[in-house]
Amino acid sequence: MIADLIRKNRSCRRFYGDQNIDLATLEDLVNLGRLSASAANLQPLRYILSCNPKTSAQIFPCLGWAGYLKDWPGPKSGERPPAYIVVPGDSGITKDFGCDHGIAAQSILLGARELGLAGCMIGSVRRKQLTTLLNIPDQFIILLVIAIGRPKERAVIDAVGDDGSIKYWRDDKGIHHVLKRSLNDIIIGIQD
Repeated sequence: MIADLIRKNRSCRRFYGDQNIDLATLEDLVNLGRLSASAANLQPLRYILSCNPKTSAQIFPCLGWAGYLKDWPGPKSGERPPAYIVVPGDSGITKDFGCDHGIAAQSILLGARELGLAGCMIGSVRRKQLTTLLNIPDQFIILLVIAIGRPKERAVIDAVGDDGSIKYWRDDKGIHHVLKRSLNDIIIGIQD
């Protein structure tokens, strides 16, 4: 059921780094992105796939991992994602990518969860460094990177507390807590 996949689809930042993801799986996931909605049906997104351990290791330092976890520099060796999907937009098609990459990334991540995988949409990217590393032509603008792997962490959804903080955190057992506003807090009007 889609509701179950959405509840399970939390950003995962620790993976079983020794459990590789094959190219066919990445291609199947990208196909879900390809089939997703696109503004004006322009379909400007392109994808660069990495399931090569050496390339994935080179992509890793180009990424920022968890802004709210100030004392955590990202997954340690052995917990890093074995695969990445880099999502550039083709500026030869449009200069405004709207939310296409978010829609495609969500489809990809839901597909990953259905396969027992997990991922993380990463917008904190050292774009110039990654563009050079992957030899991406200038017309392609990196919009985000999706890390993919077998999850090594558990995430739970908690309600936003009285203090209003939405900052995710980890408890002493390493469980990742994601705070969500209530339905009553986000529906600001009903027209019936």
